[in-house]
Amino acid sequence: MFDSFIRLVKDIYQTEAFIPLHAPCFHGNEKQYLLDVIDSTFVSSVGPFVNLFEARIAEYCGAKHAIAMVNGTAALHIALLLAGVKPGEEVITQAVSFVATSNAIHYCGAEPVFVDVDLHTLGLSPQALLVFLEEFGELRDEGVWNKTNGKRIAACLPMHTFGHPCDIEGILKVCNQYRIRVVEDAAEALGSRLKGQHCGTFGQLGVLSFNGNKIMTSGGGGMLLTDDEELAAQAKHLTTTAKLDHPWRFIHDQVGYNYRLPNLNAALGLAQLEQMPLFVRRKRELAVRYIAWARQQNVDIAVEPIGAQANYWLNALLLPDAAERERFLEYGKTAGVMMRPLWELTNNLPMYSHCQIGDLRNSHDLAERLVNIPSSVV
Repeated sequence: MFDSFIRLVKDIYQTEAFIPLHAPCFHGNEKQYLLDVIDSTFVSSVGPFVNLFEARIAEYCGAKHAIAMVNGTAALHIALLLAGVKPGEEVITQAVSFVATSNAIHYCGAEPVFVDVDLHTLGLSPQALLVFLEEFGELRDEGVWNKTNGKRIAACLPMHTFGHPCDIEGILKVCNQYRIRVVEDAAEALGSRLKGQHCGTFGQLGVLSFNGNKIMTSGGGGMLLTDDEELAAQAKHLTTTAKLDHPWRFIHDQVGYNYRLPNLNAALGLAQLEQMPLFVRRKRELAVRYIAWARQQNVDIAVEPIGAQANYWLNALLLPDAAERERFLEYGKTAGVMMRPLWELTNNLPMYSHCQIGDLRNSHDLAERLVNIPSSVV
């Protein structure tokens, strides 16, 4: 099976050289737009490409407003603040995620609470969320409190893992019942849709990432999505150091953040966005090849949930056990094919090991068996 997989990957990428997990693809207007920015001298957080990039992302995702920021983590931080998360409160999220998801919660002075994921979506499980809230949630007029520690549960932060849409409709149903605001971590899900609606637009606030390893990149960069005009205005204000508009005076009305995306990055992102239909199509074609191979080899592989159109940002195999996974990773390294296991479950990291958890049996199963395989645009 190992040899067969390596032959498949090298055939896909038509090379005997090292094959990375995910590399960016620059075949559009990237160089021209970057030269335009340099010629304009507006290379920092002011410039026409920032506004245009925001408008085009909003249009692509079907959101009324998009606010560009320096990275997805900054966008998550601002989204949680706008959702009303305060110091000493809690946010329910998943342990199957990159650490930035929980870090953004911590930046607000809050703590994550970890519940399980669904195996068929790889994202936060509405049923696990409901079970946790039924056992530990105390609904009051002002919201829901955790009965074990008396802290308010301020928000829920699900993540669309590897670009596969989670059951966001089920999550929203549970959260509406408990009056909990939902912030969508769609950092990996640009181009992914559920029932035709773009990920990151179901909740009141959603977040995208344009890091160098994402389906498209602006070098660094993130975006906050919302249909709420007031929240959009607050996001733009907070991310520009909360400076009041004035031609020469520097008046700031609250503690803000220097989080706005530079014009240089926006230019790169705009050129990449123009190629998104091609990127999504080719990545889905790549997934078809991997799925066909996996089924032929009787190997489990992550596929998009029913009703979803995933961007297949990172394809994921599910091997029989941890020992087989380690042998597979070592074989890939020897063959010059980059692969990686799932992130360490966030609740196992030292700074979050004290946080409350639900039953994480699916999360542990994925942590032992999952391997991400090369997923660059072909």
